[in-house]
Amino acid sequence: MLKYLINLLFPKLCLGCNSLLLHNENIICSECNHNLPYTNHHILENNDTTKKFYGIIPIEFSAAMLYFHHKGIVQNLIHNLKYKGHQEIGTILGKWYAVDLKSVETLKTISEIIPVPLHEKRFKERGYNQVTTFCKALSSELKIPYKTDLLYRNQYSKTQTKKDKEHRKEITESLFDVRFTKEDHDKHFLLVDDVMTSGATLEACAKALLKVPNSKVSIITIAYTVS
Repeated sequence: MLKYLINLLFPKLCLGCNSLLLHNENIICSECNHNLPYTNHHILENNDTTKKFYGIIPIEFSAAMLYFHHKGIVQNLIHNLKYKGHQEIGTILGKWYAVDLKSVETLKTISEIIPVPLHEKRFKERGYNQVTTFCKALSSELKIPYKTDLLYRNQYSKTQTKKDKEHRKEITESLFDVRFTKEDHDKHFLLVDDVMTSGATLEACAKALLKVPNSKVSIITIAYTVS
């Protein structure tokens, strides 16, 4: 009875389309689940994310789980994950994507999963890193350690959306660095972020990780922005 009243007063809504969830649905409704725009990057060697880094930085593997369209399901999911505290979105997407990633041979040599970090000030403002639950789900399903103290953001920056591309890239490249010991040498890192747009942030993070002697980097994101 109490559970019925709670559901009546506070109905559970789909975080993809805001429609009422049925009793057997959780987080994402069946229709949104069916219509999620999967990229299939994990089976495409020459995919959109890989092309971002051609001739710029050596990447072992790169893929995004979903396509990000303006005013689409994925935009709603990322917004709820990033700004509304719905970290359960990261967990469910991470579990789903891990099923596909288990078949990727390149990823079987991954040593650690590394999230794109937030600056301490941003972390305090938001209260969490939006990729944490996604990373933890991948870590659990793929049996790969999750590490947060290797890569760090050394500057606090406000939104850069209004800056031109070159200026934005110049600023971004100075934001990240690594603290490593000899134990971090010779590892293959899986760098993880929520959305890949220009790729500048991931490029800067990868360059920082490659400062570790004899290291390798692969990249996974929840979504890839379709321009």
